[in-house]
Amino acid sequence: MVQQVLIAQTAINYNSNDSFSLKKVKSLIESGDSKMQAALNELVKAADVALTYRPVSVMEKKNNPPSGDKHDYMSLAPYFWPNPETKDGLPYIRKDGQINPEVNEYKDKEYLPQLCSTLETLGLAYYFTNDKRYASHASKLINVWFLDPSTKMNPNLNFGQAVKGQNDGRGAGLIDTRHLIKVVDAVSFIANSSAWSSSQDLQLKSWFAQFLNWMETSKNGVDELDATNNHGIWYDAQRLSFALYTGNKKAVSAIIESAQKRIAAQMNGDGFFPAELARTTSLHYSLFVVEAFIKVAQLSKNTNVNFWNYTAPNGNSLEKACDVLMPYLLKQKEWTGEQIKPFNFDEANSLFIAVAAKKKCVPCFENIYKNSKYKLLQIIY
Repeated sequence: MVQQVLIAQTAINYNSNDSFSLKKVKSLIESGDSKMQAALNELVKAADVALTYRPVSVMEKKNNPPSGDKHDYMSLAPYFWPNPETKDGLPYIRKDGQINPEVNEYKDKEYLPQLCSTLETLGLAYYFTNDKRYASHASKLINVWFLDPSTKMNPNLNFGQAVKGQNDGRGAGLIDTRHLIKVVDAVSFIANSSAWSSSQDLQLKSWFAQFLNWMETSKNGVDELDATNNHGIWYDAQRLSFALYTGNKKAVSAIIESAQKRIAAQMNGDGFFPAELARTTSLHYSLFVVEAFIKVAQLSKNTNVNFWNYTAPNGNSLEKACDVLMPYLLKQKEWTGEQIKPFNFDEANSLFIAVAAKKKCVPCFENIYKNSKYKLLQIIY
């Protein structure tokens, strides 16, 4: 989706309750700051494109989930392919890092990240402009995917990332729904708009409460809880976002404790994550897991725990993970792990932004500045 949205999102380093930074940026815009206004124009351009994004739903897929209910989300595991040694190609076999184009036939997985990024764009644009068009369109998109009984997604992922010949869905499918964190943020931005009603808000909170309950009680959800790679911490990041949104304070404490245990268990003494180093695109996944821990840290600002400053009893910490990975992302060191496809260094921008904000990392600033797609980053920092 539109890169300019990342400009605003990550530059402000926001989450849905990080109101201080957001208000500060908004006040600068309202005061007539010319650089801020130029940055806002970039966001508005992106939002105007987002206004053309049509409502989508899980009902549009041609494939029927095993339940027979199209309201159930459905996707295929991306790295599994037909077995060349069997007549019917079953069971599918794993080829890590190689995406089977068959996954594109399952539209739920295509639509969900597009929808979430679009909502994020619209939410930010409404927050900074008060232009009701953006809130109205966001409201419409949310209604279709989450609330309308005829089109809404059921709050489960029973059939996420299925492996043909092995299962109808698995816990790993929950990596698909990490994008839902953006929906929670978007709703907070349009909450005071007349386009978003209290009834809608209650319904959406109910949807996320049900989904969170499914995550914590279903077999697939519990399997993902036990994941010892990036899936586990992305599971925690999602749960933390949804628990904060729905006011589930009891769950919040347990989730942060879970994330603290993961930083202790999943990182080695050198600051790397062995489960990610074992992947065929090891630099990508080494960054991906750190991004999930960063998301937990950002969300933890709204709790009594500062995950940014947490150090596990064995010395592991998010700061250490960032420090170890940063030289490779800055191209100061050459990555020697397996990487079967070229690494897109633009992926590192989110980490640059987080570290620049937290540690005043000069090389991080410089990399942000060099990237013309991130004008608002330059302005804010």
